[in-house]
Order: sequence, then C-alpha cells, then structure tokens
Amino acid sequence: MSSLSAPLAHRSRPLTLSEFIGADAVFARYPFLKAGHLPNLIIHGPPGSGKTTFAKLIAQESGKFFHQFNAVLGGVADLKKLIHSIGPNSVIFIDEIHRFNKAQQDALLPYIEEGSFVLIGATTEYPRTSVNRALLSRSHIVELKELNTENILMLLTNAVHKLDLNISASLLETIAKLTGGDARIALNTLELALALKNPNAEDIKNLITVNTRAYDKDGSRHYDTISCFIKSMRANDPQRALLALAIMLDGEEDPLFIARRMVIFASEDVGNADPSALTLATSTLTAVKNIGMPEARIILAQATTYLASTYKSQTSYEAINAAMEFVQNRPTINAFTQNITDDFYKPSIEGREDGIKKRLDLLKKIK
Repeated sequence: MSSLSAPLAHRSRPLTLSEFIGADAVFARYPFLKAGHLPNLIIHGPPGSGKTTFAKLIAQESGKFFHQFNAVLGGVADLKKLIHSIGPNSVIFIDEIHRFNKAQQDALLPYIEEGSFVLIGATTEYPRTSVNRALLSRSHIVELKELNTENILMLLTNAVHKLDLNISASLLETIAKLTGGDARIALNTLELALALKNPNAEDIKNLITVNTRAYDKDGSRHYDTISCFIKSMRANDPQRALLALAIMLDGEEDPLFIARRMVIFASEDVGNADPSALTLATSTLTAVKNIGMPEARIILAQATTYLASTYKSQTSYEAINAAMEFVQNRPTINAFTQNITDDFYKPSIEGREDGIKKRLDLLKKIK
C-alpha cells in the first residue's frame, strides 16, 4: 500500500515519542520507562487511546525490532511460529491479549522466563481481571488514560499540519467534541470529512453516526460502542447513552454483557454518591437474564437513564486502588497487628508524601 493510499490515521501516526499526545504524563506516572531497559509490559486503556502507537514508539526508542500479533486473528501455534523466527532483541506486541484464555497466556511464560523477547500486551479490559497472575507477575502494568477533547483537538491539528490538509478549525473542534476521546474515530471522521465538498457541523455529526452504525460484536466497534456507552453515562448524557445502547442492541450485542458493565459502572462511577444505583443495576442484570430480548431492552433503557442521570463519585474506586497500591509496594501486611493507617501517612514510598496523604484522604471520604 502506498503512503498516499494508506488511511489517514496511519499517515498521521507520530514517528517519535515527543509527538505522542500525553507521553509526558505517561512517563511521569511510570518513570521506569525512561530507564533504557524495556521490561515486559501490559498496556491498558480505552479504545483509541494510542496503545499500539505507544508500544511501537517505546520499542523504537529502545532499539528493538517490533513484531505485531493480534490475539483475535491468531492462536498460540501462530504465535510460536513468530517467536521461533525472531531474535532476542525483539518486541512482540500482542493486541487484545485478554482474548487469550489462561492456557494460551500460560504458553507465553517459558519464553518470557528465558528472555526470548520482550512482551508488550494491550487490552481494553482491566488487566488484573483479564490477564492471569503468572503473566502479570512478570510484567509491568501501564495505563493510558482516556483522551480529552483538548487532546483530540491537538491530535487533529497536528495531523492537518503534518499532511497539509484543508479543513477549518471550527470543524476540527466539532470532531474533537463528538468523538468521545477516541483518537481512531476522530482521525477516521476527519478523513471522511475531507472527502466531502464544503462539509459543515451537521455533516460531521452524520459521519460519526454512520461510522458507528457498522457494529461488529467481535471487533473494534464492540469496544468503541461500549466505551461510548460508559462515557455517556459518566458525562450525565442519557440521550447519547441510549443511542449507544440502541446501537449495541441493534448489533445483537449480548444484553447480559451490557447489564454486567452497568453493574460495574454503578459501583465504579456512581459509588456512594447514590448507593441505590448498585441495587438497581444488579436487579437489572437479574431481570435481563430472566426476561431476555426483546423486552430486556426496556429494562436496560430504564437502568441506563437512571445511571446516566444520577450523581457520580469514584471515591471508593480510587480509594481501593490507593490501598491496593500501598499493599503491593510493601512487605506482607498484617492488618490486625500493624498500625497500617500510621504507615500510610509516613513519607516512605519513593518520597511521594503528598500523594500518600491524598490517597489516605480518599479512604476517609468513603461514606
């Protein structure tokens, strides 16, 4: 494929880490990435957050050969063929590594132990529940945060300048606001907009709707749409959340999958700001299981509008993450004999006094 016929998202891909939007924030959170020695990594983040691009760039920065493998399209036999064909100064990037089952993930362990290659896995799912512990114990977890509207606008602007494209700044702002933090959708929408004659904001909205319409249960649209669904509820936007729900149901998404994600959302994003949300969500899961489609759509819609409209608080979610991080960075803790609250206050973890104090404050805020 020639460079001119390649998709715009590929042509505008950053060539160095300095061009990667958000690289400074990633390195601030994970300074070990600057050490020069590239460890095994599990990169997780929402669709369109740049997981593949970041993996390629850090492999390039460390002077390693980059080999890409998709867990959806290939099995362990295909992966072993790749492993036996490369040298030790190589990175194997496994996209959607959570799609490998436990036995498939375990098959990687002997090669990782021998240092046959550096593994970088990418997942949209939370690694501690989607990647088995043996693999996690030999890897570092790196999270790429969801891109905000400002990040997307900067990414689009950079693409326009890099490729010398002709489109107004106002339309770039419209794309940035409507694509929900997903860089891939934003760039694809930009490419479609460039094919139109004198596009306006309404054209952009229609392009995004059409782009989302092609739903595939086993591919990127599956993750894009559930991501849009969650983001819309998080943003207190029941109309957009219902639209995402309709897209999933029209695409014959498993309604139990949707209901389970709502249960997680009720605890992670709503939390103790509205404790009844978790009760409603678990009741929704039970009802959907017992009723089935098409009537389950009504139950899902009721729960969606409630969760999207109620108060939100991630205090419990952030607090347990802080506590888990504290425990994982210390020797075995016996909560019955050690004054762990006092320890939590002490400035003893890599000099992060303020960060530790803030984490404890989060724990105290739980109602």
